[in-house]
Amino acid sequence: MVPRFLIQGMFALMAASLAIVAYAQWFDVPNRGVLVEAPVVQSLEIVMEGDRTGTYTVTTLDGTQIASSADHKGGFIGVIGRVIDRERFVHDLPFNAPITVIRRENGNIAIIDDTTDLRVELIGYGKDNVAAFAKLLD
Repeated sequence: MVPRFLIQGMFALMAASLAIVAYAQWFDVPNRGVLVEAPVVQSLEIVMEGDRTGTYTVTTLDGTQIASSADHKGGFIGVIGRVIDRERFVHDLPFNAPITVIRRENGNIAIIDDTTDLRVELIGYGKDNVAAFAKLLD
């Protein structure tokens, strides 16, 4: 049913990919596109708590609310909150443990959850989504 030249092309593409990867491994070609973890210049420990409606609030360790997923362009806070809650549920850990939001020397923002060893480097999520967490540090 499938033309013979398409099947041959598929196997040729597979063989070419294998050859390129083998060459890179055998001759120690340096990795490209790998995230460089720059030194941390600023950090903030926060607590993210969600309710039944899916709204997440961000508070400092002393209980001061500094953001919410219901705020204008704050929906990404809720997305990350659900990710963290899911990881903690899977590992049977408390949901109210603090997480750390950091700014690196190169300007990248990252979210680190030491209880689950989850690290989310906010690269490629869009400027509004990254800004939702960058505002916490400002």
